[in-house]
Amino acid sequence: MWRDPGAPADSFYQVRPECTDVPKTRFRIKAGKTLSARKWHAAFTSEGYLDIGKTLSRIYRGGIHPSIRGEVWEFLLGCYDPKSTFEEREHMRQRRRAQYAVLKEECRMMFPMIGSGRFITAPVITEDGDPIRDPITLQEAQAAKELSSGASAGYEMVKEHDKRIIQWKLSLHQIGLDVVRTDRTLVFYEKQENLARLWDILSVYAWFDKDVNYCQGMSDLCSPMIILLDDEADAFWCFQRLMRRLRGNFRCTERSVGVEVQLSNLASVTQVIDPKLHRHLETLGGGDYLFAIRMLMVLFRREFSFADSLYLWELMWALEYDPDLFLMYEDPDLAAEKSEGSKGRPKSTRQCGKFERENMKNGGKGVEAPLPISVFLVASVLKDKSTKLLTEAKGLDDVVKILNDITGNLDAKKACTGAMKLHKKYLKKYCRRVRMLS
Repeated sequence: MWRDPGAPADSFYQVRPECTDVPKTRFRIKAGKTLSARKWHAAFTSEGYLDIGKTLSRIYRGGIHPSIRGEVWEFLLGCYDPKSTFEEREHMRQRRRAQYAVLKEECRMMFPMIGSGRFITAPVITEDGDPIRDPITLQEAQAAKELSSGASAGYEMVKEHDKRIIQWKLSLHQIGLDVVRTDRTLVFYEKQENLARLWDILSVYAWFDKDVNYCQGMSDLCSPMIILLDDEADAFWCFQRLMRRLRGNFRCTERSVGVEVQLSNLASVTQVIDPKLHRHLETLGGGDYLFAIRMLMVLFRREFSFADSLYLWELMWALEYDPDLFLMYEDPDLAAEKSEGSKGRPKSTRQCGKFERENMKNGGKGVEAPLPISVFLVASVLKDKSTKLLTEAKGLDDVVKILNDITGNLDAKKACTGAMKLHKKYLKKYCRRVRMLS
């Protein structure tokens, strides 16, 4: 039987011709499977209510067409409520854009290069708050100040005493260093203005989220947002919603790194579904699962081509989708009241992703907070490589090498299918263990 091979999506995310070592893209735009612009617009009523259940099914069948990916992601990430109207969403969009403009202006007043179309890669302040008078940075900052205010007075760098401002300014050059390394194979980032937009959003976010500030890896998560969404404010809020899911991985204290929780979860899952492999990894000194930190921190961005990583993300989000997501982010107190008041009346499973349905059906939420699908994705990769890891890995260097070999060789749909199977198996075993203990 003839099957439509689909159209390649590479033309939407062009790679620089000199970059020949990038992973090959497997995602294809397939008629009748991929969520098209026509099917997307048909999923809305005349008032603007979205049939999210039908949309999730279509996404899982074949992903999202690149031309509408940004606006669909805004729903998947909880920026907007499917039960809202066109008018309500437009009002919210304008309010958020105004809020971002205020945040950005606040940052620009502290450091005039914000919003100037430029960015820095050299430090501008010491940990004690003393300015570092790098001549190139001074020149750039002065030019930025003149551009924004028309003033010709010299840019003043004085000692800073506010600890929060010091921490924020300490992060600005690190953001710049990461920006120039992020998705550097894409033609999109040949333009200085696009690099500056990425720097602006990450810098504003670092000020916005005082607990997390900025950590390496966040540029990989933010980059797709500015490519998919033309308006910088829309891209910022989409990134902010993604960080609401992942910020725990980036929160650091003097005693621990946030992602350690997910690594511990990964160890627990592997111990249940493949105890032999878990024991082997422990014997090699890898019981902390630090070799998997990159996959969890940046959601497989380095293991897939750019287009395939976006396809993987939207599959994950469609599978995890919770219809209460928007309310949980927008008004947590109201969401808690709604949840408390609806006990015994489960939410419509049709509006939930398949992964979320399994959590509801198996009582995964009744015992403790459910694990994200990303943990099961990594566990699925380890399961697939189990034989090789058991026979060939004699040390942690071998584990890392074997896992590095998956780059460009993973299929996003198969990876998600494998993760779903492991999730189902894990929940059954976990719930059985809980029943035995009780």
